[in-house]
Amino acid sequence: MTTARRPAPVGVGQVVARMRALGTALPPGDGVAVFNRVYLSVTEELDGRLAAGGFGDPAAAAVLAARFAARYLRAVDAAADRRTVPACWRPLLQLRGHRGIRPVQFALAGINAHVGHDLALAVVDTCAALGCEPPSLERDFDRVGELLTSVEERVREELMPGPDLLDLADPLTHLAGSWSLERARDAAWAASRVLWSLRGLPEVYEEFAEKLDAGVGLVGRFLLTPLGR
Repeated sequence: MTTARRPAPVGVGQVVARMRALGTALPPGDGVAVFNRVYLSVTEELDGRLAAGGFGDPAAAAVLAARFAARYLRAVDAAADRRTVPACWRPLLQLRGHRGIRPVQFALAGINAHVGHDLALAVVDTCAALGCEPPSLERDFDRVGELLTSVEERVREELMPGPDLLDLADPLTHLAGSWSLERARDAAWAASRVLWSLRGLPEVYEEFAEKLDAGVGLVGRFLLTPLGR
């Protein structure tokens, strides 16, 4: 599957436009398309809150949101070009067309990759760009996290099978319930602080980032366990 290539977005408005274009280019049942719809709704709501002054430092929050999204979009572009993709994104990008994987699994696997890995690195990217320390972003980090949590709840409500499919859904209910966005957020914040403290030790920094990427990818592989239709 190829998608239109565009320059990396530099603002939240550009992120929204890029994700809308990506959603138009992908077939609805594609696993990336499923996650993209979820993430687009998050970003559109975040953009509205930024405009309404819903963040302590709107400028810094906007930089964080754009750098956060850029990591997802770079992974999608890398897959389209058959370049190396971060380990956290490989399960979703490799299994995006598997007929035995449910939409909620695709959505959660994307959220896992993006929050578990990309969010920590986006905090570091933002601090480096703005010349600040992670604690100065913590309040707005938490506000973004609250928004993600509300969207995750909607994902589970909208994409989980209804009560009439309860017997079929039992394994899916167990699998989806085994992953927690709140814990992933907490881990991402802790990882961002560790990475920031390691920035003066390039080899150790890269090793930690690589292990974080691999660990999140392993979780994503479990989330995408085929359960049949």
